[in-house]
Amino acid sequence: MNTYLNLIQTIPASGARAAEAFRVGDLELLAIPQLAYDIPGTPAQMNGGDSETEMLLLRRNGDRFEQWGTLAAPGGEDAEFFTIGDRAFLAVASIRTGAGPYDYTIPSLLFEWDGARFLPFQAFDAFAAKQWRHFTVEGRHFLALAQGVALPHLAEQNRPSAIYAWDGRRFAHFQDIPSQWAYNWHAFEAGGHTLLAHADHVGPSVLYRWEGGRFVPRQDLAAAAGRAFATFDDPAGSGTYLVVACIDDGSRVLRWESTTGRFVEHQKLMGAGARELAVVRTARGLYVIRVNFIHGVPAEPTAALMSQVYRWDEGRLDVVEEFPTTGGTDIAVLDSAAGPLIVQTNALASDLRFAAGSCVYRFMG
Repeated sequence: MNTYLNLIQTIPASGARAAEAFRVGDLELLAIPQLAYDIPGTPAQMNGGDSETEMLLLRRNGDRFEQWGTLAAPGGEDAEFFTIGDRAFLAVASIRTGAGPYDYTIPSLLFEWDGARFLPFQAFDAFAAKQWRHFTVEGRHFLALAQGVALPHLAEQNRPSAIYAWDGRRFAHFQDIPSQWAYNWHAFEAGGHTLLAHADHVGPSVLYRWEGGRFVPRQDLAAAAGRAFATFDDPAGSGTYLVVACIDDGSRVLRWESTTGRFVEHQKLMGAGARELAVVRTARGLYVIRVNFIHGVPAEPTAALMSQVYRWDEGRLDVVEEFPTTGGTDIAVLDSAAGPLIVQTNALASDLRFAAGSCVYRFMG
């Protein structure tokens, strides 16, 4: 079996939940939000720790990353960089604050680049924020927040996911998306339609279609345990495919069916634990990387898992390599002259402590 991932750097972090690479001015930066720090003298617990955290900002130097700065981002879950005209923004999702008990009603912040640093621009009321996603539809800018935790003692505080629209000065509320414990978004085009996939842990993960100036539910993609999505077109021309990652053993590949305007079952991907997906295209093929988070329940999880590299071959995804992850959470794919760089974040160590290295790989496919 070939070696597709060559480790070139390990980045120290604590509860790393995402990797967002972007260019602003003459800087190439990597943002890594952190969920929690370890509290000395306390037992390891994946939902414990001190969430008064900062988000790491690292500067790219060649194919390595060096500490550049930080941003206040307690309970950091996600970072999303985007531009509107010549303005640059960085949205940060914060799931909670405190060191136990935790407050999940913490605002999530949008920062704007002033030419030298990121400054707070807008705060959004949120509950257990998980992920921001920026996308455009018909020339309009949207910013979508996946949020919520469906726990009995927090039921009265829970909120649906929300989509905000840019009004020329700020983002204003546009539409709620029904959810209970949301994780992710994926905006894409298929069959001439603008589509938006929304992942939920407790309820269905749903595909929405842009119709009449709003997002309208089109089909369920998974009954529960939804985590992430990825799309690609078959280089051989057989159509558009949607990968649906679920943390249970329900991840699968769906194929766009133009006659019905829906996705249909194509392939099941074996194994539980899926948290995030990324598509990697090289001159030698198309690959999908699946990062796995945990097996078991949060009270007694197994974080040291093998994650997968799949290669698209003759109309299906086949595993070509497995690689170790510990509480894997995200993947970023960066261009490099010597071959793509893969930044893969780990939220936990094998002993369930938050201090864990995130990995930078050279992709050799």
